[in-house]
Amino acid sequence: MKINRPSAPNASATKIHMPFPIIESATDFASPRRPIRRVPHSIDALGRLAATAVVAATVVLSACTTTPIQLPPAPVPQPAPMPATVPPPLVTTKPLLVPTSWSAVPGWTDDPLTDAWPAFLGSCDTLVRRPDWTAACTAARSIDGNDALAIRNFLESRFVPNRVTTTEGNDTGLVTGYYEPLLRGSRVPVAPYLTPLYGVPDDLLVVDLASLYPELKGKRVRGKLVGRTVVPYPARGDLASSAALRGKEVLWVEDPIEAFFLEIQGSGRVEISQGGRVVQTVRLAYADQNGQPYKSIGRWLVDRNELTLAQASMQSIKAWALAHPERLGELLAANPSEVFFKEEPIADPSKGPKGALGVSLTPQRSIAVDPRVVPLGSPVFLATTMPLSDAPLRRLVMAQDTGGAIAAAPNGAVRADFFWGFGTDAASQAGRMKQEGRMWVLVPR
Repeated sequence: MKINRPSAPNASATKIHMPFPIIESATDFASPRRPIRRVPHSIDALGRLAATAVVAATVVLSACTTTPIQLPPAPVPQPAPMPATVPPPLVTTKPLLVPTSWSAVPGWTDDPLTDAWPAFLGSCDTLVRRPDWTAACTAARSIDGNDALAIRNFLESRFVPNRVTTTEGNDTGLVTGYYEPLLRGSRVPVAPYLTPLYGVPDDLLVVDLASLYPELKGKRVRGKLVGRTVVPYPARGDLASSAALRGKEVLWVEDPIEAFFLEIQGSGRVEISQGGRVVQTVRLAYADQNGQPYKSIGRWLVDRNELTLAQASMQSIKAWALAHPERLGELLAANPSEVFFKEEPIADPSKGPKGALGVSLTPQRSIAVDPRVVPLGSPVFLATTMPLSDAPLRRLVMAQDTGGAIAAAPNGAVRADFFWGFGTDAASQAGRMKQEGRMWVLVPR
C-alpha cells in the first residue's frame, strides 16, 4: 500500500459534479464528484509504516469516523471489506452492452453528426494509444469533418451499436445535466469578495489501496497523519470553524452558495476584479477532495420540511439560502464533503473544462458515465428528451467524464450526466434536467 501527499493533480482525474435536482436517491451520489486521483509523490517514512495498517485505514477513513488508526509494528494485513468510498463492482448475470443494428437506434439518421465530430476527435487524442482504437482513430483523421454523410458511413462501418441495459436487463434510465458556472471574485479578501475557495491542503494524504488489492487499482481514500496515526480529514463544518485551511486560499468570491455549487459542478470560471473592474477570467478546476462522503443539502432541506421533494432543485435551494442567510452555515455544513481547486488559464473560451478522460468537454456533445459499464472516451448515442419536456434530444455524444452519482448507482449502466456548457442558459437547462433516456455505446469492430 502507498500513502501519498497530493501533488498537482492530473487533469484527467475524476471531478465531482452533482446531477439535479439535488436529492439523494438510488441514482444520486454517495461520495463527491468521486475523486480518483493520481498522486505521484509518496511520503517514504509514512509509506513504510502504513503498509501494515491498510485494513484499519481503509475501513475507518472510508467510513469517515473519528476513531484514530494506530499503525502496528508489523503483522501481515488481513483481508478487509471493500471501502465504502469505492463503487462496488456491478454484479450481473446479464450483459450490460447488447449488440444491435443501426436501424434499431432511434434518431440515428437525424443527428447532424458534424457537430459531434470535434468531440470524437478529442476522444481519439487519448484512445488512439489503445490497440482496439488505433485503427479507427487513425482513419478518422482523414474524414472530412464537414461531411455528415462521410462521418455517418465511417461510424457505421467501423463500429457496432451496443444497447446499454441495467443489471436487471432494463434499457431505460436517468439522464441529468451539469454545467460550468461563472462566479465573480478577487485575489484578495475585499468586500464583497469574502468567501474563500481553497487549494489542496499540505497535510491531505491519499491512501492507495492497489498494492494490497489489485482489483482496487485507482481506488484511494483520504486522511491526514497525526503523529503515527492516520485519521479522517476534517469535514466541511470543522474546516470552516478552524484555521486549518488558512493560507491555502486560491481566490475569494462574493457568494457562498454559488461557491458551494461550484464545488458540486467540479470546475467553473471566475471573473477577477481589481479596482472595481474585471481584469481577468480564469478557470478553477477540480484538484482534490477531503475524503468525506457527499450529503445532499436538498435532502437536508426536505427532511426538515423546508422544501418539498418536488421543489428541491438548484434554483429552489438558492432561493431558500437567500431567504435564510442566518442558517446558511448550518445548511452548507450538512454536506461534510469539501472540494479543493487549482487555477488554470482559459486558452479557448469555447471549450469546457477537462473531464475524467483528460480532454476538454464539448457543450451538448459530452456526457459523464459510469466507466464500469461505458468505457471512457466511447461514442454514445443518447436518446432522451429536453428538460421538463417531451421534445426529443437524440444525438451522438462522447463519454468523456464520470460522476459520483452515476458510479454510486446500484444497477449502474443506463445513467448519464449531459454537459450543457457554460453560462446562464446552460445552468438553467442543467438545473431542470431529470429525464428518462436510453443509450447505445459504439464499440469498435
